[in-house]
Amino acid sequence: EWARDHLKAEEAARLYRDARSERGPLGIKAAPETRERLRREGISTAGKWAVQMTREDYERYDWLIGMDTSNLRWMQRITGGDPHHKMSRLLEWTGENRDVADPWYTGDFEQTYRDIDRGCRALLEKAKGMEK
Repeated sequence: EWARDHLKAEEAARLYRDARSERGPLGIKAAPETRERLRREGISTAGKWAVQMTREDYERYDWLIGMDTSNLRWMQRITGGDPHHKMSRLLEWTGENRDVADPWYTGDFEQTYRDIDRGCRALLEKAKGMEK
């Protein structure tokens, strides 16, 4: 979604995504503060909600990206481990060794947006570099 709303159509088409959740809450809308922050960027959350990650996702996708260390632990429990080193935290793509700021704990939706934006841009650059 981020790629489609922030990049040229041809760039966004190169980056396939399918958002999954390693655990609840499933099937609910984003928090009101998240929806408002994204609305200011022109990003719609209409019709979007978390779906459960499955063991099969490990074989289906090249990269499995979590926002924080806790996400990765749950993802590894679901998939039975990470023998092919497909899992990472989003900010690792930027060279930072830290979790995305969690607004549930910080209340800072601006920092969370900046972290995710920076991580997605770095991920896209990596994906674009792999095509060459």
